[in-house]
Amino acid sequence: MSVSAASVVARLVDRGLTVAAAESLTGGLVCAALTSVPGSSAVVRGGVVVYATALKESLAGVPAAVLAASGPVAADTAAAMAAGVRERLGASVGVATTGVAGPDPQDGHPPGTVHVAAVSDAGVRVRSFTGSSALRGDRAEVRAATVHAVLELLSEV
Repeated sequence: MSVSAASVVARLVDRGLTVAAAESLTGGLVCAALTSVPGSSAVVRGGVVVYATALKESLAGVPAAVLAASGPVAADTAAAMAAGVRERLGASVGVATTGVAGPDPQDGHPPGTVHVAAVSDAGVRVRSFTGSSALRGDRAEVRAATVHAVLELLSEV
């Protein structure tokens, strides 16, 4: 399914929803994609880049217990990041990205291992790309595919 940032912004506007992002491997690309759309200021509350593991806790609100149990590259961590940024930035929807863009493995996770999450009043949605479903390509391609995965999640909220 091909989802554009413009269609996501339009859907959020129509539904009266706002969004905040906590980004690790995408380094702000989700916010950049959304804010490239005219009128996005009606829905984008803001975002935080939490590349360092410690910032996932201090800025995105991931409980230390989640990081200790699951590590920074995990579905639980993505969900906690999304919930935390939603609460801290006062958005209807929180989204998050965490994973390994490559080219080298990180903490035993191969490149392309990615977890994205969206948290709203409707609940928690997480998509994990691991093992045979890991995202393929070079660093830029993995990051672009991660942004697309977040846009898909947002289109379902």
